[in-house]
Amino acid sequence: MITLLGASGFVGSAVLRELRDHPVRLRAVSRGGAPAVPAGAAEVEELRADLLEPGHAAAAIEGADVIVHLVAHAAGGSTWRSATSDPEAERVNVGLMHDLVAALHDHRRSAPPVLIYASTAQAANPSAASRYAQQKTEAERILRKATDEGLVRGVILRLPAIYGQSGPSGPMGRGVVAAMIRRAIAGEPLTMWHDGSVRRDLLHVEDVATAFAAALEHQDALAGGTWALGADRSEPLGDIFRAVSGSVARHTGGPAVDVVSVPAPEHAEANDFRSDDIDSTEFRARTGWHPRVSLADGIDRTVAALIPAEEH
Repeated sequence: MITLLGASGFVGSAVLRELRDHPVRLRAVSRGGAPAVPAGAAEVEELRADLLEPGHAAAAIEGADVIVHLVAHAAGGSTWRSATSDPEAERVNVGLMHDLVAALHDHRRSAPPVLIYASTAQAANPSAASRYAQQKTEAERILRKATDEGLVRGVILRLPAIYGQSGPSGPMGRGVVAAMIRRAIAGEPLTMWHDGSVRRDLLHVEDVATAFAAALEHQDALAGGTWALGADRSEPLGDIFRAVSGSVARHTGGPAVDVVSVPAPEHAEANDFRSDDIDSTEFRARTGWHPRVSLADGIDRTVAALIPAEEH
């Protein structure tokens, strides 16, 4: 039994689609209902629950052999920025992990379940990163302590910036790639808060889904560890934005919009100006996983999904 927490979210929808072909029992937990996926080998049970309500987290993971924690808080369209401005972010990012561990403590088992947690690459340097990274680091600490106490076998996957669409009609990423594609479709210039040399390691959501499937398959080799996920190729944002501009122009037949530098706004954070440096060699060696979606193909597919139907 695999309990998938956050099954209707951006990453959760992609993981749900990936796991449908595995011969498992799958409990898809979400507040508003999990997206419909084509039938596969998995036996899927849908559970609607607000995991922040008392007792709901415990009920969601009851009897689970594996818990996949993908619940995210995104106010105003941003997951990591909302941690600074929205008090509820800490309740989601930290409090829910407390609730899960408390439930596992109250129903301690001789064979503890595996808990695979979606953390962030920013957690590698929490003191210099965002409030979001600090909250995710605290959740990691709670999970490690529970692992040391034998309540659970924790697997921490630190995710980079993720983009793309979760399936043909699933949720779209809220990050910089989708934002810039929308600007380009509207004919607006793509703005950078620097000279464009800041690098990002971008991973398509479908590759994230296959990484979680690989973690499930190799859970014994990963339990107790913290593992970085990434494409292992960081690209300058200036090049990424120009690729977006060119892709939108090819799809629409219009001129490519300009990519320009502008002064940073007051709400910019240190992470906006820090380049990614992610090495997923250890995770790849343990699982055999590797990304399959190239950045160029991923951008093209995201552009095609975002262009209004009448423009296709």
